[in-house]
Amino acid sequence: MFNVENIRNDFPILSQKVNGKPLVYFDNGATTQKPKQVIDAIVNHYQTINSNIHRGVHTLSQQSTIAYENARTTVQKHINAANSNEIIFTKGTTDAINLVAHSLGKIWIEEGDEIIISEMEHHSNILPWQILCEEKDAVLKVIPINDAGELNIDVFKKLLGDKTKIVAITHVSNTLGTINPILDIIGLVRKHSSLLRGEAGRGADTVVIIDGAQAIPHMKVDVQELDVDFYCFSGHKVYGPTGIGVLYGKEKWLNKMPPYQTGGGTIKTVAFEKTEYTDAPLKFEAGTPAIEAAIGLASALDYINKIGLETIAVHEQQLLEYATKKISAIPGLKIIGTAKEKAAVLSFSIEDIHPMDIGTILDKLGVAARTGHHCTQPLMECYKIPGTVRASFSFYNTKEEVDIFAAGIEKAIKMLG
Repeated sequence: MFNVENIRNDFPILSQKVNGKPLVYFDNGATTQKPKQVIDAIVNHYQTINSNIHRGVHTLSQQSTIAYENARTTVQKHINAANSNEIIFTKGTTDAINLVAHSLGKIWIEEGDEIIISEMEHHSNILPWQILCEEKDAVLKVIPINDAGELNIDVFKKLLGDKTKIVAITHVSNTLGTINPILDIIGLVRKHSSLLRGEAGRGADTVVIIDGAQAIPHMKVDVQELDVDFYCFSGHKVYGPTGIGVLYGKEKWLNKMPPYQTGGGTIKTVAFEKTEYTDAPLKFEAGTPAIEAAIGLASALDYINKIGLETIAVHEQQLLEYATKKISAIPGLKIIGTAKEKAAVLSFSIEDIHPMDIGTILDKLGVAARTGHHCTQPLMECYKIPGTVRASFSFYNTKEEVDIFAAGIEKAIKMLG
């Protein structure tokens, strides 16, 4: 049975006070808190087997290598990748997208090619493609959204053309909470590529890249079922450490791509005349990686799997529905993002009050919420607002905390209105 109080006991930080008030942590979309199990896994690594990995013949190095590669296998199983060679450890989602844009872009994008993204993308899934388009003289196209914050699929179908080489879309909007129909979108791309091969004789598929940073904490992701080419996420958004992330890539693409960075660990042989690089995943993991962070991430995935992603989703959906009803009753408050399919993210604006002012008062009441444009400035421009207040929920949050949050909003409005 899911018991939120027992869950909360696993998270030491949740017991503290902020500004004399019990901490209400509603900034999970930016960074989730860490359970003792993850903290202990990191401490245990440093206390017992701390050593550099691969190539070492001594016992600690071998033990550390085994723990690191076991973490890779844990990630592989969690997202159902075909094999562990398709799992690359990165610094996070941003690093993963930049890796693909840089390495795939070198061999895949030519002048006049087209890359499709959406209006709701995080800056990390906009800027690398902008730079690539500028370098290659390619064209960036954008899928618009409707007022509810849902992708306009009819426009997307029209954007797909014979020059579409990459489609890069977020699975879940970090600002709106919208869950995009990724399976349907990939199906449309595959159908489009098949038609092109049949009619124009083009032999290569359009590559699909999914930003899964906001999806992985809330739902089960099966990369083989999705038939996605690349999928990436960050450890710190799924109860793991900062500085670690994952890039899943189909092996056929990883084998073709040149290294993103070079250095120790990426090579088979080095000579001044010519260097031969090793295969994925090590080809993309130059230098000493964040070993303890990878181990911590694996521990985090084990932790949420023990609770059950279905159980987590039910609790978070109940919180979202409760919070939506609660704050919708506040005069002058407008929820931004009302898609039919939403993750546990609630963004809103208040007439004539800047989001940062609301966030500052909430902080004085012990409530941690995110304010601003959330690295989605084009999306804010779409809604003609400077930013939002965003509450992002986790399975360790409670309805009682939502009540405190709603009361804090009302207090802020009275003070600022």
